[in-house]
Amino acid sequence: MERTDAADSRETKKDRDLFEKFVDLSTTLISRAPFFAVVVAVVVVWAVSYPLWASTTKWELAIHTFGGVLSLLLLVLLENAGRRNTEAMQEKLNVLAEALAALMEAQITDDDHELREAVEDLREAVGLESRH
Repeated sequence: MERTDAADSRETKKDRDLFEKFVDLSTTLISRAPFFAVVVAVVVVWAVSYPLWASTTKWELAIHTFGGVLSLLLLVLLENAGRRNTEAMQEKLNVLAEALAALMEAQITDDDHELREAVEDLREAVGLESRH
């Protein structure tokens, strides 16, 4: 049986780099209730600390700066995780399409030109997202 681009990509992408491992750990932690509780606690501490600040402007700037930095970091992490999830989903679809094409090819008879054409179209479509 002929190897496809999708099968080759599965073999070359087994190792994850340090950043991808960090993203996995981070998304696991930030998607749980304790992270939400920590963020709420920070906001509560900030709100209660109002009398300790010399000016309202500095007090507001502190939470805006913290929120902006945290939002940017979370956006980068979640975008990376989302991209990898999309790639994994596409890979699963490619594997299913390959299996379906192999099954259809096994059913082809000499006079079944429509099924042969469908198999060719399906095999051509596998990996289409990487060509666009």
